[in-house]
Amino acid sequence: MVDALSAADSSVRLQAVLAVGSKPDPGFLETLVERCAVEPDFFVRDMLTWALTRLPPEITLPRIRQELDSGRTRARSQALHTLSKIGDKSAWAWITREMLRDVDDEVARTAWRVAVVLVPEDEKRDLADELVTQLGRGDRTVRLSLSRALVDLGDVAEPALEKAAASSDPAVAAHASATGLLRRNPETGFDAAVDEARRFVSLGPERAAAVESAEC
Repeated sequence: MVDALSAADSSVRLQAVLAVGSKPDPGFLETLVERCAVEPDFFVRDMLTWALTRLPPEITLPRIRQELDSGRTRARSQALHTLSKIGDKSAWAWITREMLRDVDDEVARTAWRVAVVLVPEDEKRDLADELVTQLGRGDRTVRLSLSRALVDLGDVAEPALEKAAASSDPAVAAHASATGLLRRNPETGFDAAVDEARRFVSLGPERAAAVESAEC
C-alpha cells in the first residue's frame, strides 16, 4: 500500500488513498502527511486530505501542526487545507499573521480560507483588518480568493473595506470597492464588480455618481 501511494500512475495513487481512507488506520498517518507535501495531482491531494480527516483528530492535528512550519510550500498549503476540512476551532491559535501574508500565493490563499472557517466570532474584525492588508495582491485568482474570504466574514469586514477603498493605491482601492460590491450584492460577478470598481476609482466618487445618474 505504501508503494501504491507513491506509484507513477496518479490513478493508482488515487485508488490507494481511497483504500486507506476507507479503512482508517493510524499507522498510515505519517505516510499520508508526507505524501501531502509532494503529491503533484490535485485530486490525489484532495483525497489525501479526506483520508486524514477519517483518522482521530487527537492524533492528526498535532502532526498537521508540524507541517505548518515546513519549508515546503505544498506541505504548508496542504496542512492548512486539511485543517479547514477538520474544522477544529482549537486550531485557530495556529493561524499566524505570517501565514496570512505568506509570499507563496497558494499558501496565503489557503490560509485566508481556513482562517475564515476557524476564527472565533469576537476576532472576526481583527481578521478583516489583517486581510485587507493583502488587497491588490496577485492575479485574478488570488484576488477573488481574498474577496471571497472577506465576504464570508460578513458585516464586520465593512469598515475595513471602506477604509481600504479610499486608499491612494488604485489597485487596493479597486479591489476593496469590488469586494464591497460583492458583499452587498452576492449575485454580482467578480469581473463585473472589478470593472465597476475600477471605473469608480478612476473617475472619483462625484464623477462616477454623475455618470451613473446620466446612464439611468
